[in-house]
Amino acid sequence: MTVRDTVTEEPSFVSTAVRRQSETEREQVVETRSTEVRWRSGARELLVVALLYAGYSVGRLLADDDLAAASDRAAQILHVERLVGLDLEWAWSTWLASHHVLAVAASYWYSVGHYTVTPAVLLWLWWSRSSAYSKERWTLVLASAIGLVVYVALPVAPPRLMGYVNVLATTATAGWWTDHASPSLHVGWAVWVGLAVWRLSRRPVVRLLAVAHPVVTSVVVVATANHWLLDVVAGAMLVLVVDAAVSVWRDRRARRPEALEALEAAGGR
Repeated sequence: MTVRDTVTEEPSFVSTAVRRQSETEREQVVETRSTEVRWRSGARELLVVALLYAGYSVGRLLADDDLAAASDRAAQILHVERLVGLDLEWAWSTWLASHHVLAVAASYWYSVGHYTVTPAVLLWLWWSRSSAYSKERWTLVLASAIGLVVYVALPVAPPRLMGYVNVLATTATAGWWTDHASPSLHVGWAVWVGLAVWRLSRRPVVRLLAVAHPVVTSVVVVATANHWLLDVVAGAMLVLVVDAAVSVWRDRRARRPEALEALEAAGGR
Protein backbone atom coordinates (compact mmCIF):
# COMPACT_ATOMS: atom_id res chain seq x y z
CA MET A 1 0.00 0.00 0.00
CA THR A 2 1.42 3.40 -0.98
CA VAL A 3 1.53 6.49 1.20
CA ARG A 4 -1.07 8.11 -1.02
CA ASP A 5 -3.41 5.15 -0.59
CA THR A 6 -2.97 5.34 3.13
CA VAL A 7 -3.91 9.01 3.19
CA THR A 8 -6.95 8.92 0.83
CA GLU A 9 -8.53 5.63 1.76
CA GLU A 10 -11.64 6.14 3.89
CA PRO A 11 -11.98 3.82 6.88
CA SER A 12 -14.89 1.35 6.53
CA PHE A 13 -16.53 2.37 9.80
CA VAL A 14 -16.69 6.01 8.59
CA SER A 15 -18.42 5.10 5.33
CA THR A 16 -20.87 2.88 7.23
CA ALA A 17 -21.72 5.70 9.60
CA VAL A 18 -22.25 8.09 6.69
CA ARG A 19 -24.58 5.63 4.96
CA ARG A 20 -26.58 5.11 8.13
CA GLN A 21 -26.89 8.85 8.63
CA SER A 22 -28.09 9.28 5.05
CA GLU A 23 -30.62 6.49 5.44
CA THR A 24 -31.88 8.02 8.68
CA GLU A 25 -32.26 11.42 7.05
CA ARG A 26 -34.16 9.91 4.13
CA GLU A 27 -36.45 8.05 6.51
CA GLN A 28 -37.12 11.27 8.41
CA VAL A 29 -37.95 13.09 5.18
CA VAL A 30 -40.30 10.30 4.08
CA GLU A 31 -41.96 10.21 7.51
CA THR A 32 -42.41 14.00 7.50
CA ARG A 33 -43.94 13.95 4.03
CA SER A 34 -46.17 11.01 4.98
CA THR A 35 -47.40 12.90 8.05
CA GLU A 36 -48.08 16.03 5.99
CA VAL A 37 -50.02 14.01 3.40
CA ARG A 38 -51.99 12.28 6.15
CA TRP A 39 -52.96 15.54 7.80
CA ARG A 40 -53.96 17.08 4.46
CA SER A 41 -56.05 13.99 3.81
CA GLY A 42 -57.58 14.34 7.26
CA ALA A 43 -58.47 17.97 6.62
CA ARG A 44 -60.10 16.98 3.33
CA GLU A 45 -62.13 14.24 4.99
CA LEU A 46 -63.16 16.62 7.76
CA LEU A 47 -64.46 18.94 5.07
CA VAL A 48 -66.47 16.05 3.60
CA VAL A 49 -68.06 15.37 7.00
CA ALA A 50 -68.79 19.09 7.47
CA LEU A 51 -70.46 19.23 4.05
CA LEU A 52 -72.46 16.13 4.91
CA TYR A 53 -73.70 17.72 8.12
CA ALA A 54 -74.42 21.01 6.31
CA GLY A 55 -76.41 19.13 3.67
CA TYR A 56 -78.29 17.33 6.41
CA SER A 57 -79.18 20.61 8.12
CA VAL A 58 -80.07 22.45 4.91
CA GLY A 59 -82.15 19.52 3.71
CA ARG A 60 -84.27 19.69 6.82
CA LEU A 61 -84.77 23.42 6.33
CA LEU A 62 -85.77 22.94 2.68
CA ALA A 63 -88.33 20.26 3.45
CA ASP A 64 -91.89 21.17 2.52
CA ASP A 65 -93.66 22.58 5.58
CA ASP A 66 -97.09 21.49 4.31
CA LEU A 67 -98.19 19.64 7.44
CA ALA A 68 -101.40 18.40 5.80
CA ALA A 69 -99.53 16.53 3.05
CA ALA A 70 -96.95 15.22 5.52
CA SER A 71 -99.75 14.06 7.84
CA ASP A 72 -101.49 12.27 4.98
CA ARG A 73 -98.32 10.30 4.27
CA ALA A 74 -97.94 9.55 7.96
CA ALA A 75 -101.54 8.29 8.08
CA GLN A 76 -100.81 5.98 5.16
CA ILE A 77 -97.75 4.60 6.95
CA LEU A 78 -99.78 4.08 10.13
CA HIS A 79 -102.47 2.29 8.11
CA VAL A 80 -99.89 -0.16 6.75
CA GLU A 81 -98.42 -0.70 10.22
CA ARG A 82 -101.87 -1.50 11.61
CA LEU A 83 -102.52 -3.98 8.83
CA VAL A 84 -99.41 -5.95 9.80
CA GLY A 85 -99.67 -5.35 13.54
CA LEU A 86 -96.62 -3.08 13.84
CA ASP A 87 -98.28 0.08 15.19
CA LEU A 88 -96.16 0.14 18.35
CA GLU A 89 -95.51 3.90 18.56
CA TRP A 90 -98.39 4.79 20.90
CA ALA A 91 -97.69 2.02 23.41
CA TRP A 92 -93.93 2.66 23.42
CA SER A 93 -94.11 6.46 23.70
CA THR A 94 -96.74 6.50 26.48
CA TRP A 95 -94.76 3.92 28.45
CA LEU A 96 -91.49 5.84 28.04
CA ALA A 97 -93.09 9.16 28.97
CA SER A 98 -94.27 7.63 32.25
CA HIS A 99 -90.69 6.69 33.21
CA HIS A 100 -88.92 10.03 33.48
CA VAL A 101 -85.35 8.82 34.01
CA LEU A 102 -85.53 6.53 31.00
CA ALA A 103 -87.23 9.25 28.97
CA VAL A 104 -84.37 11.68 29.71
CA ALA A 105 -81.80 9.00 28.84
CA ALA A 106 -83.60 8.28 25.56
CA SER A 107 -83.76 12.00 24.74
CA TYR A 108 -80.01 12.34 25.29
CA TRP A 109 -79.39 9.26 23.15
CA TYR A 110 -81.52 10.69 20.36
CA SER A 111 -79.92 14.14 20.51
CA VAL A 112 -76.29 13.22 21.18
CA GLY A 113 -75.57 9.79 19.73
CA HIS A 114 -76.51 10.72 16.18
CA TYR A 115 -73.92 13.52 16.05
CA THR A 116 -71.09 11.98 18.07
CA VAL A 117 -70.90 8.23 17.48
CA THR A 118 -70.97 8.45 13.68
CA PRO A 119 -68.14 11.05 13.40
CA ALA A 120 -66.16 9.11 16.02
CA VAL A 121 -66.39 5.90 13.97
CA LEU A 122 -65.46 7.83 10.81
CA LEU A 123 -62.35 9.15 12.60
CA TRP A 124 -61.48 5.67 13.85
CA LEU A 125 -61.79 4.27 10.32
CA TRP A 126 -59.64 7.02 8.85
CA TRP A 127 -56.94 6.68 11.48
CA SER A 128 -56.85 2.92 12.09
CA ARG A 129 -58.62 1.22 9.16
CA SER A 130 -57.51 3.34 6.22
CA SER A 131 -57.90 0.49 3.71
CA ALA A 132 -61.63 0.28 4.47
CA TYR A 133 -62.25 3.98 5.05
CA SER A 134 -63.06 5.01 1.47
CA LYS A 135 -65.72 2.34 0.98
CA GLU A 136 -67.39 3.00 4.32
CA ARG A 137 -67.34 6.77 3.81
CA TRP A 138 -68.95 6.47 0.37
CA THR A 139 -71.68 4.28 1.82
CA LEU A 140 -72.47 6.86 4.49
CA VAL A 141 -72.40 9.82 2.10
CA LEU A 142 -74.54 8.22 -0.60
CA ALA A 143 -77.11 6.82 1.83
CA SER A 144 -77.38 10.20 3.55
CA ALA A 145 -77.78 12.01 0.23
CA ILE A 146 -80.56 9.68 -0.91
CA GLY A 147 -82.28 9.93 2.47
CA LEU A 148 -82.18 13.74 2.34
CA VAL A 149 -83.64 13.80 -1.17
CA VAL A 150 -86.55 11.64 0.00
CA TYR A 151 -86.93 13.71 3.14
CA VAL A 152 -87.14 16.96 1.15
CA ALA A 153 -89.33 15.60 -1.65
CA LEU A 154 -91.71 13.51 0.44
CA PRO A 155 -91.75 14.71 4.04
CA VAL A 156 -93.65 12.56 6.53
CA ALA A 157 -95.08 13.86 9.80
CA PRO A 158 -93.57 12.05 12.79
CA PRO A 159 -95.83 10.46 15.42
CA ARG A 160 -95.33 13.40 17.82
CA LEU A 161 -97.14 15.64 15.30
CA MET A 162 -99.96 13.13 14.96
CA GLY A 163 -101.12 13.29 18.57
CA TYR A 164 -98.58 10.91 20.11
CA VAL A 165 -96.64 11.78 23.25
CA ASN A 166 -93.71 14.05 22.40
CA VAL A 167 -91.10 12.60 24.75
CA LEU A 168 -88.42 15.15 23.81
CA ALA A 169 -90.82 17.97 24.70
CA THR A 170 -91.69 16.41 28.06
CA THR A 171 -87.98 16.15 28.94
CA ALA A 172 -86.81 19.44 27.40
CA THR A 173 -86.04 20.96 30.81
CA ALA A 174 -83.37 18.29 31.32
CA GLY A 175 -81.51 19.11 28.11
CA TRP A 176 -81.18 21.46 25.15
CA TRP A 177 -83.03 19.53 22.44
CA THR A 178 -85.95 20.83 20.47
CA ASP A 179 -88.58 19.11 18.32
CA HIS A 180 -87.57 17.63 15.05
CA ALA A 181 -89.27 11.52 9.34
CA SER A 182 -88.82 9.06 6.64
CA PRO A 183 -86.40 7.42 6.12
CA SER A 184 -84.88 7.63 9.58
CA LEU A 185 -81.28 8.77 9.15
CA HIS A 186 -80.81 8.31 12.88
CA VAL A 187 -81.31 4.60 12.30
CA GLY A 188 -79.50 4.67 8.94
CA TRP A 189 -76.37 6.15 10.47
CA ALA A 190 -76.60 3.76 13.42
CA VAL A 191 -76.82 0.78 11.06
CA TRP A 192 -73.81 2.13 9.16
CA VAL A 193 -71.86 2.34 12.43
CA GLY A 194 -72.87 -1.21 13.33
CA LEU A 195 -71.85 -2.61 9.95
CA ALA A 196 -68.49 -0.85 9.85
CA VAL A 197 -67.48 -1.73 13.41
CA TRP A 198 -68.69 -5.35 13.11
CA ARG A 199 -66.72 -5.90 9.90
CA LEU A 200 -63.50 -4.30 11.07
CA SER A 201 -63.28 -5.44 14.67
CA ARG A 202 -62.76 -8.95 15.99
CA ARG A 203 -63.24 -8.17 19.69
CA PRO A 204 -66.49 -9.73 21.01
CA VAL A 205 -67.33 -6.80 23.28
CA VAL A 206 -66.87 -4.27 20.47
CA ARG A 207 -68.99 -6.38 18.14
CA LEU A 208 -71.70 -6.59 20.78
CA LEU A 209 -71.73 -2.79 20.99
CA ALA A 210 -71.87 -2.65 17.18
CA VAL A 211 -75.10 -4.65 17.24
CA ALA A 212 -76.53 -2.85 20.27
CA HIS A 213 -76.11 0.65 18.83
CA PRO A 214 -78.60 0.38 15.94
CA VAL A 215 -81.00 -1.71 18.03
CA VAL A 216 -81.11 0.82 20.87
CA THR A 217 -81.32 3.72 18.41
CA SER A 218 -84.28 2.08 16.65
CA VAL A 219 -86.13 1.64 19.93
CA VAL A 220 -85.34 5.21 21.01
CA VAL A 221 -86.53 6.94 17.81
CA VAL A 222 -89.85 5.06 17.95
CA ALA A 223 -90.37 5.35 21.70
CA THR A 224 -89.72 9.12 21.64
CA ALA A 225 -92.37 9.42 18.87
CA ASN A 226 -89.88 10.90 16.41
CA HIS A 227 -90.22 8.14 13.81
CA TRP A 228 -92.65 5.50 12.70
CA LEU A 229 -91.52 1.90 12.86
CA LEU A 230 -91.58 1.73 9.05
CA ASP A 231 -89.26 4.77 9.00
CA VAL A 232 -86.82 2.66 10.96
CA VAL A 233 -87.12 -0.18 8.46
CA ALA A 234 -86.68 2.26 5.55
CA GLY A 235 -83.58 3.85 7.08
CA ALA A 236 -81.95 0.48 7.78
CA MET A 237 -82.78 -0.90 4.33
CA LEU A 238 -81.45 2.24 2.65
CA VAL A 239 -78.01 1.81 4.22
CA LEU A 240 -77.94 -1.94 3.60
CA VAL A 241 -78.80 -1.52 -0.09
CA VAL A 242 -76.29 1.31 -0.60
CA ASP A 243 -73.63 -0.67 1.26
CA ALA A 244 -74.19 -3.65 -1.04
CA ALA A 245 -74.15 -1.42 -4.14
CA VAL A 246 -70.89 0.28 -3.13
CA SER A 247 -69.30 -3.12 -2.42
CA VAL A 248 -70.27 -4.41 -5.88
CA TRP A 249 -69.00 -1.21 -7.53
CA ARG A 250 -65.64 -1.38 -5.75
CA ASP A 251 -65.25 -5.09 -6.51
CA ARG A 252 -65.80 -4.43 -10.21
CA ARG A 253 -63.29 -1.60 -10.18
CA ALA A 254 -60.75 -3.87 -8.46
CA ARG A 255 -61.26 -6.60 -11.08
CA ARG A 256 -60.97 -4.24 -14.06
CA PRO A 257 -57.12 -4.23 -14.20
CA GLU A 258 -57.14 -8.03 -13.89
CA ALA A 259 -59.62 -8.27 -16.78
CA LEU A 260 -57.47 -5.98 -18.92
CA GLU A 261 -54.37 -8.03 -18.18
CA ALA A 262 -56.24 -11.22 -19.09
CA LEU A 263 -57.38 -9.71 -22.40
CA GLU A 264 -53.87 -8.55 -23.22
CA ALA A 265 -52.46 -11.96 -22.37
CA ALA A 266 -55.10 -13.68 -24.53
CA GLY A 267 -54.36 -11.33 -27.43
CA GLY A 268 -50.65 -12.03 -27.23
CA ARG A 269 -51.08 -15.76 -27.66
